[in-house]
Amino acid sequence: MTKAGSKGGNLRDKLDGNELDLSLSDLNEVPVKELAALPKATILDLSCNKLTTLPSDFCGLTHLVKLDLSKNKLRQLPADFGRLVNLQHLDLLNNRLVTLPVSFAQLKSLKWLDLKDNPLDPVLAKVAGDCLDEKQCKQCANKVLQHMKAVQAEQERERQRRLETDREAEKKWEAKQRAKEAQERELRKREKAEEKERRRKEYDALKAAKREQEKKPKKETNQAPKSKSGSRPRKPPPRKHTRSWAVLKLLLLLLLCVAGGLVACRVTELQQQPLCTSVNTIYDNAVRGLRSHDILQWVLQTDSQQ
Repeated sequence: MTKAGSKGGNLRDKLDGNELDLSLSDLNEVPVKELAALPKATILDLSCNKLTTLPSDFCGLTHLVKLDLSKNKLRQLPADFGRLVNLQHLDLLNNRLVTLPVSFAQLKSLKWLDLKDNPLDPVLAKVAGDCLDEKQCKQCANKVLQHMKAVQAEQERERQRRLETDREAEKKWEAKQRAKEAQERELRKREKAEEKERRRKEYDALKAAKREQEKKPKKETNQAPKSKSGSRPRKPPPRKHTRSWAVLKLLLLLLLCVAGGLVACRVTELQQQPLCTSVNTIYDNAVRGLRSHDILQWVLQTDSQQ
C-alpha cells in the first residue's frame, strides 16, 4: 500500500498555508494519523487516488472545511461521517457510492456538494440533481441535507416504533409472567391447603381409630357373658345354706325316717317285733318330751350359740 509519505516525504512539505494537496499520490489508504497532526490543513485534496474506503478514525479530522474525494473508488462513507461538522465543501464526483450514511444529515455547515457520476439510489439521485455549476452544487448540498434529515427522522421514528413494540412485547411478557407466577402461587397455595386438609383428615382418622381401639376391650368385657351364654342369661348362684338350715334338713330327714319306722312299727304286723317295741317306746317318750318343749328348746338354744 502506498502512503503519501513514501512519494512526497513529510506531509508538512506539501502543506501550503491551510491547503494540503495529496491528489495523484496513488494512495489506497488515508494517512489519518499524519493528517491529525496537521490541524492547520483545513483544505484537503485526496482526488485521483485509489481509495476504496475511509477508516472510521478519518471522521475525527473535524478541522476539515473543504474535502475533495473525487475520482476514487469509494463504495461507502463511514457511518459517523457526520462528525465532520465544520465541513462546508465536499466533492464526491466519480466514485461508486450508492447511498449516504444517515449521519450525513449532521453536516449542518455543508454549503457545496457534488455527487455526479455515482451509481446513486434513484431517490437520492433525484434529490441531488445535477451539479453543473456553483448554484446547482449549492442546491445539491441543501437538498441532500434536507433529504438525509428526513431519512434520519424516519429512521428515528422507526427506531422509536421498534422500541415501543419491544416495550409493549416486554410488558406483555412481564404481565404474562406475573399471571403465570400468580397462577403458580395460587396452585401451590391450593396444593398446600389440600395437603393440610388431607393430613388433618388422616390425623382425625387416626385419633378416631385409637378411640375405637380403646373402647373395644371394654365392650368385649361387657359383652363377653352374653356371647358365651348364648340366648339365656346366667342364673345368679344359689345362696349358701346356713348351718341351722342344714340341721333342720337333717332333723326333717330323721323325722321322716322315724315317722316311717313308727308307721311301720305301729300299723303293720312288725309291731310285735323287739325292734318295733323299742321304737314304739322311744316314740312314746318323744311325744311326751315334745309336749314339754324340752327338745325344741334344746334345738333353739344350740342354733343361737352357733
